This record gives sequence, structure tokens and C-alpha cells, in this order.
Amino acid sequence: MSTDGAGRSTDRPALARCVAVDHGTFAREHWGRAPLLSRAADLGAGFADLFSLDAVDELLSGRALRTPFVRMAKDGEVLAADRFTAPGGYGAEVGDQVSSAKVLREVADGATLVLQGLHRTWEPIAELTRELAAELGHPCQVNAYVTPAQSRGFDPHYDVHDVFVLQVHGEKHWTIHAPVHPDPLRSQPWSDHRDAVVERAAGQPVVDATFRPGDALYLPRGWVHSATALGGISVHLTIGVSAYTRYDVAQEVLTLLAADPDLRASLPFGLDLTDPATATPLVERTVAELVTALEKAQSDPATLEGVRGALAARFARDVPAAPVRPLATVDALARFGADDVVVLRGGLHARLTVEGPRVVLAMPRTAITLPVAAHPALEALLAGDPLRVGDLPGLDPQSAVVVARRLVREGVLVVR
Repeated sequence: MSTDGAGRSTDRPALARCVAVDHGTFAREHWGRAPLLSRAADLGAGFADLFSLDAVDELLSGRALRTPFVRMAKDGEVLAADRFTAPGGYGAEVGDQVSSAKVLREVADGATLVLQGLHRTWEPIAELTRELAAELGHPCQVNAYVTPAQSRGFDPHYDVHDVFVLQVHGEKHWTIHAPVHPDPLRSQPWSDHRDAVVERAAGQPVVDATFRPGDALYLPRGWVHSATALGGISVHLTIGVSAYTRYDVAQEVLTLLAADPDLRASLPFGLDLTDPATATPLVERTVAELVTALEKAQSDPATLEGVRGALAARFARDVPAAPVRPLATVDALARFGADDVVVLRGGLHARLTVEGPRVVLAMPRTAITLPVAAHPALEALLAGDPLRVGDLPGLDPQSAVVVARRLVREGVLVVR
């Protein structure tokens, strides 16, 4: 797989695993607009390399998970944590460690198990999540839903984020209905529209289908859905996509407008907001002043660049780079040389600029400055392909080792 400097895959394998249409069709007809059900036969590969029943058992019995990485639900009700957790015992004195025995009892009794944050705890999923987030340009996270036969974990509801559903094991029947509150924000959960959701779920569904291993679903935020496992245990992954919105852009603009002292000025002394005769004209004047400030911001390059930079920094925080292996890296550096192979750390969000005799590799929380002679080597490394240190362009072997060693030490490169 090849990647660019932001960690985006240039051959786009991540999204292609989730949808059976080309990327242009997905962007035009489905992204943020309409569900898309893709069958295993059209996707061409299942998800056994990502997750499995054995993976569930390993996480529950061998990884010492704690809440909130696990939760459970049954018939629409979330179970109290003490139903499936217990103290960790001597040497692990915590009270909310997952108890595999308690989970066994609850699953046998029909409860759904939710493994949350798998993009932090299971490496195959973490890698897919980084690739998909970079490709979409929006942050992603992953949960697994493990549902016993003939059981339903959650009532009909909508999510405040887009999702890709990947059926890993077993069968699950889904019913999907059109939104009652399109494109909800994070502050607008389905419970704010509970009655409308219940009414909509009682009507004719837009999608009424059984998912089998290898099937995948894209579902925009706001679409009402529920699912029931059929003849055995069902496991599916839900990739949640927290799409940035126009409202996010507006919030960043207002944050920058806080630099305007006129907008920071206090409203009049003795303000009576209960009196429409005096308060309404004041609100009208203030809104008009805000609109004027927004019109000025629209043509101000510094403001526009500030909004872009703020959103880019937010994405870098929301989608951290791939982890490094500290001890293995220190060991590799002890014998590092021109024959070693290095590759850009995944999801690093690095940007390269030339400033006179120096070249700057800027990342979300730091920047590395090197002589401009290193520019061709850095460009080659940001392309994302593994490279032999001695083959870095523009540098002699000794200089290449010096540059690469520093980048490995700084967590920019990974030794293969």
C-alpha cells in the first residue's frame, strides 16, 4: 500500500472494503444522503482478517479491559456496569475490570455485548480506521456488537454520526427508516425525538434485509434503525464517522471573531430580556453587526486560513498517528545503518515547507527543521513507500543515516 504525507492510501483500499460502488458514485449519491447496502459477493472479501469470535474472547479474557471499553444492553436497556465487571484482584486494584464470567452469564441470558473503541485496542481494526479516516477526511472510531441468537440490544434509534456496518459473523436482520431529524448534530440525540422515532419505526422501512458475513452497510447520520440477531451469535463492526459539518466551520469563524473588541463588548446595563419592546431591537442590531463582521471575514484571507488551520488541527487531534514501538525502536537505532529500511509513520499529518536554507517538516504538535539538502529525501519519504536509508535521494549515505536516524528518533519514521 502506498500513502501520501497525510497517511492517505493512494490506492484507497479502506473505503473499497466497505462499499461496492466506485468512489465518485459513493460521494455523489450516498455520502450524507442515502444508505447503501453492499453484499459480500460484490465486495469480494470478508472481514475475518479484521475481527472474529476468537478476537472477542481474547479481548474479554486476556486483555483486562475496563469500562468504558465494554458495555452491555438487553431489550433496549443499557445494563449497569457492575452486571459485567468486577475488581481486578491483587495487583490490579480497580473495581471496573471486565469479568469474563459475568459477561458469559449475561450473553447466555440474551444481552448484547458492545466492545467500544476497537480502533484503540485491536491493531487490524486500528489500521483500517486510520486509512478510512484519512481517505474520508473525517474522524472514525469502531465498536463491535455481539448479539446472541434472536436478541435485540437496542430499540430503534438514530445515530449522530455516519456509520459503516461490517457483518463479521452470523446473521442479523436490519430495518432502516428515513430520518425524522435529518443530519443531527452531536447535541441532538435521538431521545430528543423519541416519539417521532417510534412512530417512524412502525412504518414501512426503506431497507428490510438480513446481513450475512461479508455484507456491509453505509448509513448516514439520522437514519432510524434497529437490528435483531437470527439463528446464532451475530458479530458486526460499526465504524462511526464523525463528519465535520458547516456548523463546525461556523463555530470556528465565531471563535476567530472573538478577536473583534466590538463583538466582545457587553450588552447595555439594565438589559431586560423579558421586554420584547427593548430587547428585540437590541438583538436585531447585534445580529446585524455580527452579519457585517461575517461578511468582512468572508474576504479576509487571514480569517479563512485560520478556520482551515483550526479544522486541520482538530482532525489531527481526532485522528492520532499510528503508535510506535519504543523499545524495538531504541534497539533498532543501536545498530542503525544505510541498509535499514524505513517508512513514514501512518497517519502522521506531516507537511513540508522550504524556508530559505532550511526545510521544515511540520506536524500537529511539533516541527523538525533540517538543511534544505534533505528536501528531496523528505519528499520521497512523505510519499509513504518504504525506502532503504542509503537510497534516500539528494543525500550521501552518511548524511542519509544522520537524517533518517533523527526522524526515527522523533517518531516520524518507522524501521521496517
